[in-house]
Amino acid sequence: MPRGRYSLHDPHDHTPLGEEHFQCAPGPSGWRYVAQRTTPSGDHSGSVDLTLDELGRPIRLELHASGWQVRAAALDGVTWVRSDPSGAHATENNAPAHAFTGTSPAFLIATARLLRLAPASPATRVRLVAFTDPVLAPRTLDQSWALLKREAHATDNGPLTVDEYQVTALDTGEQHAVHITGDVVLAAPGIELENLESPPSTFGSGE
Repeated sequence: MPRGRYSLHDPHDHTPLGEEHFQCAPGPSGWRYVAQRTTPSGDHSGSVDLTLDELGRPIRLELHASGWQVRAAALDGVTWVRSDPSGAHATENNAPAHAFTGTSPAFLIATARLLRLAPASPATRVRLVAFTDPVLAPRTLDQSWALLKREAHATDNGPLTVDEYQVTALDTGEQHAVHITGDVVLAAPGIELENLESPPSTFGSGE
């Protein structure tokens, strides 16, 4: 069960946004990721709890930030309930999208699992609902994902397979690289892996 810490920063001006202390593991339903988020000063700022089924679909998502809460799942596209800090109002919404995204590294793992791309295969388009900081406001967006290469790197614990993805925002054309090994993000815009206490989990062969 990988356990570690990511540092988060603004991908454009590199302003520190805090840290995400996480643990994740494959399980009976597929894969689960849980994390607590802190501000740059170390105060608690939110949490992430994401469960995928064996096909990479989000069967349960719960986010907390700035007093706001989102509960969501893949249902008739994707469906979510967002409630305000007072708890007096909750709004349910639905969108014809494939999955969710946001600033947590968990969403990069989830999208890669959902698409299951092969190296050098054509880019695949995916529609996602993003929950944007700081109040988890929903926004639907389209991305294109391509797996550029898959390389094995020697480590003290044996070879580590690293996938390099190219992700394109289809509304702006902006492209960026995402490096993933197993169920851990090594590097992506706004994300750095600072500490990892155990090796990444590997998913089944042929995926």
